[in-house]
Amino acid sequence: MLAEDALLAEVRKAVKGGVGIKRVRALVAAARESVGVRYGLGAARLRLGMLLDELDLYERQLADVEVAMNEMLEATGYAGRLLQIKGIGVVSAATFLGEAGDPLRFESARQIMRYAGFNLTEDSSGKNKSGTSISKRGRAQLRAALYQMACTMVKHNAEIRGLFSYFLTREKNPLKKKQAYVTVAGKIITMIYAILKKDEEYNAEKVIGAARREMMKAA
Repeated sequence: MLAEDALLAEVRKAVKGGVGIKRVRALVAAARESVGVRYGLGAARLRLGMLLDELDLYERQLADVEVAMNEMLEATGYAGRLLQIKGIGVVSAATFLGEAGDPLRFESARQIMRYAGFNLTEDSSGKNKSGTSISKRGRAQLRAALYQMACTMVKHNAEIRGLFSYFLTREKNPLKKKQAYVTVAGKIITMIYAILKKDEEYNAEKVIGAARREMMKAA
């Protein structure tokens, strides 16, 4: 039992965060239940070794991809401005630019939102109490990248987290979590566009704005 626990501990360390750990647990459980069946235990160990080799290969490939993404991000000339924004990393910045293209080819941040399908439209289904929903008539992968970026920044960016909390708890028209993430994604687009357009450094004080800050204090 102790040997199996030690093996699981090493596997958990190798997969970094639990990727594939369910499959590994199943293999270990199968090996434990096959007491006296030596060929079954051997097969499980062989499969476990192959799985660890596969995970190691994926990790090395991921590292290569991240290096390539970093190089391409640097080539855009926007890396310095984007990576100084807390909560935005190489992968998220490169994915955003890869899906949106050069942000400055758009006339406004609102155009980028429409391009991603984040613009509001009338909700004919009647499911939304506000009567509106996002159109989703745009690049689905860009929309997904921005949504993931919003989720990450809510965790790691204090200003964005405060804004997200405000949307959830404000007295008038509080948003559901998914709606709040979408709204935050729109704010992130506006912020990125302004920083690149003006070629200025990220300023936490400007993220929310004076008017919105006063509304948040009053809430």
